Amino acid sequence: MKKAIKLTLAVVLVMGSTSLFAQKFGRINTQEIIVSMPETKEMNTNMEAFAKELQDNLENIKVEFNTKLLDLQKNEATLSESVRQLKQKELQELQGRYAEFEQVAQQDYQKKQNELLAPIIEKAKAAIDKISQAGGFLAVFDTSTGSLAYFDEATLTDIAPEVKKELGITDAPAASAPAAK
Repeated sequence: MKKAIKLTLAVVLVMGSTSLFAQKFGRINTQEIIVSMPETKEMNTNMEAFAKELQDNLENIKVEFNTKLLDLQKNEATLSESVRQLKQKELQELQGRYAEFEQVAQQDYQKKQNELLAPIIEKAKAAIDKISQAGGFLAVFDTSTGSLAYFDEATLTDIAPEVKKELGITDAPAASAPAAK
């Protein structure tokens, strides 16, 4: 009888340890994947055209400023005080417009880049999720960011309640998290 119990215990231990070792972990460089996608190349082409358009607008303001500055310098001696002040004010306003447009252009560039990049990132993430699930991976680490690119939530245990307990954090009954769908 003791032999049967020992044999059963040994089989359970071996099966338990092999299932532990059977867990699959993967790694991926998401940045490398995204950069190599054809959509990213198209996005870069669009961004270059958008940047050129913004740069051309900045250049137009700069040309207008330089033209008016040269005009003021050339005719300064013949201008009345009020006209000279008006032209100086115009130049200051152009400088302000240039600085403002430059700032707005940077923001617009960043916004457009984020808009174009978001669906590319989503497509890459969907492919990573699909391959990870199909391959039976427990977790896939993203080497480009040092974070998890995928994890099988059903196989992981949420340790937050124990950590909160250890830290003495108590959730108020009304503030409890909504139930998962």
